[in-house]
Amino acid sequence: PMSRSRRTGSSTSQSSDAEGNGGHVTYEEGVRYHEPGTGARDDFVWVGTDEPHASRRQQMLKKYPEIKKLYGHDPRSKYIAAGSVVLQLVSCYLIVQYDVSVLPLVLLAWIWGGTINHSLMLAIHELAHGLFFATYFYNDLFGLFCNIPLGVPLSAGFKKYHLIHHRYQGVDDVDPDLPSVWEGQMFRHPLLKFIFLLGQPFVYIFRPLLTYPTKSTNLEYAATACIVLSNFCVMHFIGMKALAYLLLSTVLGSGLHPLAAHFVAEHYIWSPGFETYSYYGWLNYLVYNVGYHNEHHDNPRIPGSRLSLVKKMAPEFYEEGKIGILESWPLVMYRFVTDPDITPFSRVKRAVVHYAPAL
Repeated sequence: PMSRSRRTGSSTSQSSDAEGNGGHVTYEEGVRYHEPGTGARDDFVWVGTDEPHASRRQQMLKKYPEIKKLYGHDPRSKYIAAGSVVLQLVSCYLIVQYDVSVLPLVLLAWIWGGTINHSLMLAIHELAHGLFFATYFYNDLFGLFCNIPLGVPLSAGFKKYHLIHHRYQGVDDVDPDLPSVWEGQMFRHPLLKFIFLLGQPFVYIFRPLLTYPTKSTNLEYAATACIVLSNFCVMHFIGMKALAYLLLSTVLGSGLHPLAAHFVAEHYIWSPGFETYSYYGWLNYLVYNVGYHNEHHDNPRIPGSRLSLVKKMAPEFYEEGKIGILESWPLVMYRFVTDPDITPFSRVKRAVVHYAPAL
């Protein structure tokens, strides 16, 4: 348990994860939203209420209990992810066979490899929620397999930190998805925000390790061993250029890439009153419908392939004005860079008076 205080006044709520487990969190009362057009924020948006998804899920399931029939894994998804792994390994072989030069290699890694690797990252996201197989053990194992083309051990660490994000969305010093104060102070100018987008892969790898360090798990050790072995095999049996292509695909596909826009689209405050945003465009076909982000946080035990059905079954919960909706991911990146009102401070935070985790 951890206790901390900032200002007076508090409200108590229960924060729960996908399985209904959670910890008691006491928040400060009050909310201060930034007025658009007044320039970059100098602080986060502090609220004294729980995240909106647990209460909306309760209301939704009470009215539409049949939504629970959507829960469970989608066995078809593993074949899509396996095909992506095979595509990348075949691409590695062809790149070495045809001795692709540096500039075409970089472009190929950004356009082709970056798209595939980012898709695999969202496959790992699905696996973190146990949505490919009926048991978590097989999801974890398959996560190690999907991790191979990424070149860095992401799957195990992502699962650990991502489930904390779901359980304690916006909680100060707990939610690993929240930017740090340093990020908010540093990345204000358009050029610096452009650099911030380019550096997103490094931000999402190292931010949790620095802001919310935890003890490494056996699965993380296994993921590191697997990626060291797979990188060695790619380099030894295919070539160094193949490994460079895979690593470039991960970095470029998670930076200034249309699919990577979801990093800032999902929880930045694009309009006052909302902290989670859904995108319903065609790019969802490449990323297991992660754009249906309100639907995902409301019911994280529903696989991406069925999230659109939630919106159809309970349409009044997802109407314009009731949730945050974004029309375009690429335009989100453009607005992030050019809009002086949007910085890493444009996130909802919950100041904790008392936090008793159930992790």
